[in-house]
Amino acid sequence: MSLHAPEFFTELCLPFHDHAVVGNTYYAAPVPGTPLRLRIDFTRTIHADTYGGLRVAVVHPDRGEIDAVALSFVDHGTFHRRDEATNTRPNTKQYGTFDTYHRPGRPPWDGAVTTGLRDAIEKYTAVWFPGAWAASASKRAAGRTSRSTPAPPVAPTGAARSR
Repeated sequence: MSLHAPEFFTELCLPFHDHAVVGNTYYAAPVPGTPLRLRIDFTRTIHADTYGGLRVAVVHPDRGEIDAVALSFVDHGTFHRRDEATNTRPNTKQYGTFDTYHRPGRPPWDGAVTTGLRDAIEKYTAVWFPGAWAASASKRAAGRTSRSTPAPPVAPTGAARSR
């Protein structure tokens, strides 16, 4: 069954303009013109078709994977509200995870709060792609403007000043 990965990564609100979701993996070029890329995958648990977090990696096209970090859903509070509401206990298969089985019309990660994951990804990418987060966010914000703002009037050059 589908993990609805494009929707999950959209919910993360990652600011990178140059990105794509292929299968269940997110790829991005946070800094244009450099060879380093960002790859984010879902991490599997010991249970079939069950996922417990994200694996964020920096990849070089010639050297392969340079660095990676695992971000668990439990450590980042992704399913804390859902698990508390359903009284799901720690050390059970369902706690802090999601699987490919879900209610019709709902994603398998229904109930996820992605703020903690997003913050962790921002901190990690700041190490490998300094300034990319802010640069991508400002480009995206600038692209959202539907009308151009007129420039402020410029004082004529050579105008006489009063003394």
